[in-house]
Amino acid sequence: MDLEDRIKVLTEGAKYDVSCSSSGSNTSAKTGYLGSAASSGICHSFTSDGRCISLLKILMSNHCIYDCLYCVNRRSNDLPRARMSPKELCELVINFYKRNYIEGFFLSSAVEGSPNQTMQKLLETVELLRTEYKFRGYIHLKAIPGADSGLLDRASMFVDRMSLNIELPSERSLKLLAPQKKKEAIVSPMKQLSETYLQTKLERPRIKKIPAGQTTQMIIGASPDSDASIMRLSQGLYDHFKLKRVYYSSYVPVNTGNSLLPMLPPDLRREHRLYEADFLLRMYGFRAEELLPEDRNLSLDLDVKSDWAVNNFANFPLEINKASYEMLLRVPGIGTRNAYRIAEARRHGKIGFDALKKMRVVLKRAKYFITVDGKFYGNTDNPERIKNILRGQELLPAPVRSVQLSFFDTMPSYISGEF
Repeated sequence: MDLEDRIKVLTEGAKYDVSCSSSGSNTSAKTGYLGSAASSGICHSFTSDGRCISLLKILMSNHCIYDCLYCVNRRSNDLPRARMSPKELCELVINFYKRNYIEGFFLSSAVEGSPNQTMQKLLETVELLRTEYKFRGYIHLKAIPGADSGLLDRASMFVDRMSLNIELPSERSLKLLAPQKKKEAIVSPMKQLSETYLQTKLERPRIKKIPAGQTTQMIIGASPDSDASIMRLSQGLYDHFKLKRVYYSSYVPVNTGNSLLPMLPPDLRREHRLYEADFLLRMYGFRAEELLPEDRNLSLDLDVKSDWAVNNFANFPLEINKASYEMLLRVPGIGTRNAYRIAEARRHGKIGFDALKKMRVVLKRAKYFITVDGKFYGNTDNPERIKNILRGQELLPAPVRSVQLSFFDTMPSYISGEF
């Protein structure tokens, strides 16, 4: 198989991994070296300040010793197999970078031979890229669960970010769908990387290891785990391992004919709602048990924050001129930036409804949960009706209802003037 075909096979195998955000790195340009992770890039991955940069995302090998039921690269699948050497990967990265195709590198691999053997090859690649090829661009390395801790520690010296995929939300699901993988083999290195990252933050610039921290990914919909259990797991990962991000990837039915796996992919809105809930955990001060107090799933037809607010309507409405910053963050339609603007503006006087409009608060949601100088601007304070309005299920009165006109349908009476 020639190089072009191998690249096609290995990049195709890497597309199911979504945990490749580049935010947090600050490696700058240096004379005699190539690349920079601190300046602007091109596209395909987002930095913490919203910039979009490009990464070469590829597997080193798709030969795998594991037979995970949900994985496209599982050992028993009949598909083209390929591998690249560390030298070939380095040459590919440098050539792509010089052509301005990429700004960084995301490297992963199937487990070929053994976890240690695979991790050794990954380490050799990133070390070559940094030392021999003088590459200072962004590198995200997917660590191999079960590999020796010394290999992980050395690899952390050459990359901006490392991650280990937790893959399934519970140990029960892991035993069912990936029995060759063990929970401890994933959790133990995650703890090690967390300690390395914290040490880096405390002792900069003397120690430079994984400055952008670590991430992980969970597959959603391959197992019967509820959104409540997923969010509690994410909360625990943020609390105990200081992860930068948890990524949620909807299950893609690449392997058919197994009764343990669903035949159809889950509703993509579920993935979207999990990301909304994740933002509320990381940036808005919510806890997982608040968002989903029971073992159930998030609402698909209403955003997570609005759903929480309606279900906890006893906390509302809040007076916009008196509510604390933390409570303002819990109002649907008010984000972190606007909550700060409101808190700052009211130090100089009362805020009116027009001021909220100028701040671009999403008043079509917020007005049901706030009062402005004692006045309530919503047209109902009934939680169930508010929920229906936010879902778009409660229509406007007939005379002002919007409709799509047709050449063939009979004109509605409220348009023709017959009321």
